[in-house]
Amino acid sequence: MGPYPAHYDFAFAILSAPDQPLAQTVARLTENGVRLTRRDIERLGGRVVEGGLPVRSQQTSSESDTEIDTAVALVAETRQQVDGFAQIMRTMQDETRGFGRDLAQSAAAITQLAELDEITRITSTMIARIRDSEVRLAEATTEADTLRAKLVDALDSARRDVLTGLPNRRAFEEAFAARDLDAGPYCLAVCDIDRFKHVNDVHGHGVGDRVLTAIGQAMAAECAPHLVVRHGGEEFAVLLSGLNLSEAADLLDSVRSVVAAKRFRNRDTDTSLGVVTFSAGITAIHLAETAETAFSRADRLLYTAKAAGRDRVCAG
Repeated sequence: MGPYPAHYDFAFAILSAPDQPLAQTVARLTENGVRLTRRDIERLGGRVVEGGLPVRSQQTSSESDTEIDTAVALVAETRQQVDGFAQIMRTMQDETRGFGRDLAQSAAAITQLAELDEITRITSTMIARIRDSEVRLAEATTEADTLRAKLVDALDSARRDVLTGLPNRRAFEEAFAARDLDAGPYCLAVCDIDRFKHVNDVHGHGVGDRVLTAIGQAMAAECAPHLVVRHGGEEFAVLLSGLNLSEAADLLDSVRSVVAAKRFRNRDTDTSLGVVTFSAGITAIHLAETAETAFSRADRLLYTAKAAGRDRVCAG
């Protein structure tokens, strides 16, 4: 068959639809190398042309056979090319499918490893941060404990007299404000060391400080559990709870007797300081009155005791 459009149309119809009846019939006719005859082609709906025109009926048998041979060869060659191309595509598809599967598995493995590595990294980072946080937390806890202890010391120092170690005026004011009014009567005493200026002038302030401390500690021990504070200078204040005025005055007078019985000496010169006493004014605290009011009344009683000869307790 010559290279004419009609021939290509016939071949294309076969090759483009290998599952159609035309292609299947041609396949059966050409099986085992058998060529299509002109009659076969025309019977199948094709046309055999020569020189662009239909073949004349007077064409010889040899010429027809030659044209059929050419067409069959063209179909066979085209089929071989298509089969070869199809095989190449199938091979590529199989190889690609395998490669894709392997790549997917590798990618999954890589992803898994990457995720594991990432999880390990994140976990390690978290552990490191947790450990660092634990260390910082321990340090912060230690610092907090130290700070808390310092704060307690500072609060205690703010409420404690440095010289005598007794609570100070602030502690007294806080205790007065926080007293339980249902716990019974309260009394307030203001005490002052008699002729303390003479001790300082004769023996020096160092000796005077030691005397002040000794008397304050003795008062605190004898008045316990009541509150004894150094209110300032050589003056002390005592807040007594659960005692009426008479009982409180008796207790304070016994403390006065203990102090008066002590014999103080200058440890540097071993010189006797003589008798050191204190005077006190004591009063009952009224329910609604302020610390200033009660203290002022006790202070007036103290000066009454001083005026009466010192070394005594004046109640009122």
